[in-house]
Amino acid sequence: MKIIRTNVLPFKGFSAINLLGVLFVHQGVYLSDELINHERIHTAQQREMLFVFFYLAYVIEWVVRLPMRGNAYRNISFEREAYSNQRNLNYLNERRLYAWRRYLRTPDLRERRARRRRWRGRRPPRQLNT
Repeated sequence: MKIIRTNVLPFKGFSAINLLGVLFVHQGVYLSDELINHERIHTAQQREMLFVFFYLAYVIEWVVRLPMRGNAYRNISFEREAYSNQRNLNYLNERRLYAWRRYLRTPDLRERRARRRRWRGRRPPRQLNT
């Protein structure tokens, strides 16, 4: 992965951005192993989706998640996969193709379904006002 230090990219609030497999980093930002691994995960995602489809899916998912609860950027499946596995420096060797699909569902939905299964057929405990 080629790394370019610049003051123009990435946008304010971000320390690095991966465009077409090239990492743009602000001057003075420390490139930890975790940050580099995070961006390498994005490069793998981009390659398997032929770059153009990755960016198209990324923007569409971001727009869909804007009205949802939480941070739209952090809830994008590509970001969730990268953040979840950035500390595992061996992840790219173990990663399956299109692994980001596992992260498409929102964590809230998964939690709500689990909660619903737990209380199926029973009434939730009554809250006492104290």
